[in-house]
Amino acid sequence: MPPKIQSGDSKATAPERRHAALLNLLADENAEVYQAVRGQILAEGSAASEWLKPHALSNDPLLRRRVQEILRHVDKQAADNRFLTFCLNHGEEFDLELAAWLLAQTQFPEINVEAYQALLDGYANALRERTDRHGRANAVLGKISDYLFSELGFKGNEQNYYEPDNSYLNRVLDRRTGNPITLCLFYMLLARRLRLPIVGIGLPGHFICRHQSASGEIYVDVFNRGRLLTKADCVHYLVRGNYDLREEYLAPVSPRRIFLRICSNLHQIYLELGQKEDATRVQRYLVALAR
Repeated sequence: MPPKIQSGDSKATAPERRHAALLNLLADENAEVYQAVRGQILAEGSAASEWLKPHALSNDPLLRRRVQEILRHVDKQAADNRFLTFCLNHGEEFDLELAAWLLAQTQFPEINVEAYQALLDGYANALRERTDRHGRANAVLGKISDYLFSELGFKGNEQNYYEPDNSYLNRVLDRRTGNPITLCLFYMLLARRLRLPIVGIGLPGHFICRHQSASGEIYVDVFNRGRLLTKADCVHYLVRGNYDLREEYLAPVSPRRIFLRICSNLHQIYLELGQKEDATRVQRYLVALAR
């Protein structure tokens, strides 16, 4: 830990004296003072992290907690910019997995992406040992369902369907539950590792996967424990829901449209929860993805 610089230290540079003064005020118990100082620090952007980080381990619990909160906010802002830049610089087709981790970091900047990727690799390796990807599609998909939903316990989050965590891949892997589209994203990332022809299908009000091969097509309702469906089942779903029978409802969804839908869900959830800052953040993603 570097020596503490007093705000009146004649040997300190002007920035060092200013930072020392801000740190002293940061530990003030007055909430209004804290908010004012926090605003000044955040105005420095990522540069503030360099001089704040040593104090994230301060012996003063109030200062330590507030420094850690500000550092996390700065990291989230940086992650927000990375995801926005990604959305603006890519067309309809982009790397689904990279996009998933970039989005996750906007809410959880501290996550270890490499560890989660290793977890997905491990699941794929286990499935590779259990399945013959050149065998009958029904048998392959059945083995995948047995492993993911019976053995590992993944399932659709029916009790807390509108929880924000359902839309972030890291939380889906942590809790082994999520909403239809993010569970399908997880399923597609495993399928990619196994070189299986799986795509996402954006039904109105639901999201499923499709396995397409020369012998035919099979639909997978990942949210409902990998239940296998036929095209007729999907048509019946549309009829029961009074939806138009549009061919586009059964067509593969591009990565950009997948994330537009994920972010649309998140935006609505944050609005209903009254989390205005998060809703505004996700609204920027929607604008970038919808361009």
